[in-house]
Amino acid sequence: MILDGSCKLKPDIEYPCEWGYKIIGTNKPKLKACIVEVMGERDYTTKEGNSSSNGKFHSFNARCVVNSEEERYAIFKAFQEHKDVKIVI
Repeated sequence: MILDGSCKLKPDIEYPCEWGYKIIGTNKPKLKACIVEVMGERDYTTKEGNSSSNGKFHSFNARCVVNSEEERYAIFKAFQEHKDVKIVI
C-alpha cells in the first residue's frame, strides 16, 4: 500500500509493536542527546545512519516498542518539534 495522500486507507498496525524513527539534523552529538531526551525511560536502540556528502546533515535510526497509535505519534511529534531535528521520518 502506498500512502501518498490520495489513499484513504490506514495501515493495519497491531500494538504493541516495534517502531522506528529516522532523525536527521546537522549536529551528531545534539541528535544523540535528542534521542535520549525524547525516548526517556523507554527501552530503545539507536544506530548511526548516513551523513550527507558534504557532511552537513547526519541521521540516526531509533527503535522502540510503542503500545498505541497515540504513543507512536507522541514520540514522532516530540522529535519533530525538537530544536536540533531538521527532519523525522
